[in-house]
Amino acid sequence: MLPITTPRLSLRLLDDNDAAFILELLNDPDFLKYIGDRGVSNIEEAIGYIQQGPLAMYQQHGFCMLRVGLKDTEQAIGLCGLLQRDNLPHPDLGFAFLPSARGTGMATEAAEAILQQADKDGHKTILAFCQPDNQGSVKLLRRVGFAFKGDYRQKPDEQLLHLYQRDNPAPG
Repeated sequence: MLPITTPRLSLRLLDDNDAAFILELLNDPDFLKYIGDRGVSNIEEAIGYIQQGPLAMYQQHGFCMLRVGLKDTEQAIGLCGLLQRDNLPHPDLGFAFLPSARGTGMATEAAEAILQQADKDGHKTILAFCQPDNQGSVKLLRRVGFAFKGDYRQKPDEQLLHLYQRDNPAPG
């Protein structure tokens, strides 16, 4: 159930008031390098991204990328959540954080919270993708229980990604 809280973080659905944060995050050089250009260059496009991306996915699947904020100040620091791609049988974990939040353990804290909720919701398998040279993401995925499964391309002419998988631990 939303919101999800951890000792330091609060995760919730995005809303139109998060447009400036989305504009900043989606245009961060590391976001552009490792995730890609989402074509968001102004506040109106950021609102469209929120509405047509995360909120539409939430309506369809009951999960999406959530806004990650500092619990004490509510300052937005990143996104973390599950995505459902049309061509895949399982949801995948996604995350992106502003430079100021990287290396603080907050991305791991957010990912663990998302995975705990996924376990509660009955998702037995969670996938994750990252570029082979994105060592920060690789470390995070391993830290939260993902194992490397192999190379992956959405389409033959698309960029090579590494596929990771985490299976829900058997109940108790």
